[in-house]
Amino acid sequence: CKDDSTPVDKPDEHNEEEVITSLELHLTDSANQTNKLMFAFRDKDGDGGAAPTQFDTIRLEDSTTYIASIILLNESETPADTISNEVKEEADEHLFCFTPSGNNLSVDITDNDGALPLGLESKWTAVTAGNGTVKILLKHQPDAKTGSCDPGETDIELDFQYEIKN
Repeated sequence: CKDDSTPVDKPDEHNEEEVITSLELHLTDSANQTNKLMFAFRDKDGDGGAAPTQFDTIRLEDSTTYIASIILLNESETPADTISNEVKEEADEHLFCFTPSGNNLSVDITDNDGALPLGLESKWTAVTAGNGTVKILLKHQPDAKTGSCDPGETDIELDFQYEIKN
């Protein structure tokens, strides 16, 4: 009698990379809660293929602080899947990095995974009038999160143009 049983391969323990077709940046003026803004990037067919259908320029007022939140969506599905929920659930594996050009804009992460920054929520300070870019980068860092943007795989990377008016 021969034992035909062979070990079954276990599926990869890490989740597959999220499909992100859209990023919405929601900003609320901290001094005037009724002043709410939304800027978006949308590329409903994902990487490659057709060009994005929306890539807003972020328009802010100088000397103003905004409370920000990010919503990530996979709009290639119906209904759209809210990927930011998965990012929040796996906060210890994700990190948003914000890199504004120049000194006109600063971004500070205000949420965390219990120990290290996350970045779904942040504070944006429009210091003085001017133009530039702000890179928004989401890193997936299973077993490698240190609070630095260096390790891990990039889930999404966008360079938004911004204008700060006085």
